[in-house]
Amino acid sequence: MYTLLNEYKDPGQIKKMSLKQLNEFSNEIREFLVEKVSKTGGHLASNLGVVELTISLYNVFDFEKDKLIWDVGHQAYVHKILTGRKDKFDTLRQYGGLSGFPKRNESKYDMFDTGHSSTSLSAALGMAKARDLKGEKNDVVAVIGDGALTGGMAFEALNDIGYSKTKMIIILNDNQMSISKNVGGMSTYLSKVRLDPNYNKLKEEVDNAISKIPNIGKGMTASIKKIKNGIKQIMVPSMLFEDMGIKYLGPIDGHNIKDVSKVLQLAKDIKGPVIIHVITKKGKGYEFAEKNPGKFHGIGPFNCDSGEISGKSGKSYSSAFGDTIIKLAEEDNRIVAITAAMKDGTGLTKFAERFPKRFFDVGIAEQHAVTMAAGMSCAGLKPIFAVYSTFLQRAYDQVIHDICIQNLPVIFAIDRAGIVGNDGETHQGIFDLSYLSQMPNMTIMCPKCTEELQYMFKWAVNFNGPVAIRYPRGGDNDKVLLSPIKNYKLGKWEVLLKSGNIALIATGKMVQTAVLVREKLKDSGINISVINAVFVKPIDADLLKTLVDKDYTIITVEDNVTHGGFGSMVLEFVNSLHKNTKVYNLGFKDEFVTHGNVNILYKLYGLDVDGIIKSILNTL
Repeated sequence: MYTLLNEYKDPGQIKKMSLKQLNEFSNEIREFLVEKVSKTGGHLASNLGVVELTISLYNVFDFEKDKLIWDVGHQAYVHKILTGRKDKFDTLRQYGGLSGFPKRNESKYDMFDTGHSSTSLSAALGMAKARDLKGEKNDVVAVIGDGALTGGMAFEALNDIGYSKTKMIIILNDNQMSISKNVGGMSTYLSKVRLDPNYNKLKEEVDNAISKIPNIGKGMTASIKKIKNGIKQIMVPSMLFEDMGIKYLGPIDGHNIKDVSKVLQLAKDIKGPVIIHVITKKGKGYEFAEKNPGKFHGIGPFNCDSGEISGKSGKSYSSAFGDTIIKLAEEDNRIVAITAAMKDGTGLTKFAERFPKRFFDVGIAEQHAVTMAAGMSCAGLKPIFAVYSTFLQRAYDQVIHDICIQNLPVIFAIDRAGIVGNDGETHQGIFDLSYLSQMPNMTIMCPKCTEELQYMFKWAVNFNGPVAIRYPRGGDNDKVLLSPIKNYKLGKWEVLLKSGNIALIATGKMVQTAVLVREKLKDSGINISVINAVFVKPIDADLLKTLVDKDYTIITVEDNVTHGGFGSMVLEFVNSLHKNTKVYNLGFKDEFVTHGNVNILYKLYGLDVDGIIKSILNTL
């Protein structure tokens, strides 16, 4: 089935393959990817789109010494296959197995840990400058997608690259066909001509000769330059990079190994920075992924033959959020929704269809999204910014500077809070309670069940200040049925179950776990109280004071790091009362959480039912 792939051992073999073999190799890798990802889940469409591009890179460069940096890194599966990790793909994104992103401690070929967008150009420029300072001669290559170029950090890097003229090669992987029709023989030919060393040398000699002609030389050179630039504006798809000082080449068919390899080989001889624009197709070679690349961008296990996702799932927090804000928007025309290239993931697809003029996708630009929301709020709208917890980190300054200082009524719908599992360190949403709770004027709420979301957002829309509502990936625990709170009072918690002299105070998803903990302890003859900290900030000072006065042992549990999190706020308040009250904080340690199944990770950190019970018994 995998003739060439089974014989493949190391990157050096690629340079020895014929073009026919390389194309056959590409087909085998695609089949391999579909087979393996269908079992483990992962980022399929983006990887299917870069098969030939990745093979071409290894066909031209020697990444034993050259540097290859992937932006985001979710498209690096082919790179992993080519660098000796093929046999580990059954463990992809599983605990203790192969990461779904580049990791420096996983392979010498992984130059930079990634997971968030728009970082590759800055990292590559840093490596290129270090190379020059050390007097080394290796090439530095960064692969960045058209989507990642919407991030402001990428433009900051391009500005510096163009200004410094540092030698490096940028691959612009355009898989959205945004500059679509300019693919083919002519554009490939133009790129090769402009790259040809003889052409560049002749151009330089002609320019020098003309400029030396008495009286008219300099003027003639300037006129020729204007004419040449005018022609390039017509014939070359984009002059943005050229104007910034970066030589632009392309577009090139990214699935044509012969053409891509030739352009890459010639680009090595250019002294300054080069950007090579390649056109690829997301999901290439797998019909279902080609037709629906969004669905197959990040997907769980699926059936190869039908393309259908394996297993069934109930209502998720994301879909509950999407349904909720549609209802609210129907009642209030001031409500608008903002996302940073995450319309589907955050549950805003239906809202975008229902209210196209009130929906704003700003691309991968969280900083811009937050400050735009601030401007909308100042102008009388009610903006709701839907964003993953891990990506809101990128707009930390804007949340403080543009939202909280002005105390603006902007709602942050923070999806994927807590552990998200298989994507690992770069995607775990376990820091938001810590960084948001530091900000004056910020109110933080956490629903204990999906049904509670609708009432929580209704309250938030009518609150005059910034509100962050954070909720986990997935849906409710089917072992627990909880009634939603329908009316809220700022800073007031919900006492779910009261008995005993131990108060287990949980927030968000952990409330459902706390209820299961109580039921299991009750069977053992131990009674505890369970309290739902629906407001993480402000905390319920009155209820906490009552617990302290009645000599309760207080245990907090959160799906956030304990350092600076919800438990820290409770501990700080209790300490201010100067009473001899025992307070124990349960949450994630002050460390990055690896990739793996969510249930395994909760168990690993003692945040599953048995782990929490063990902690409670240790306090008795």
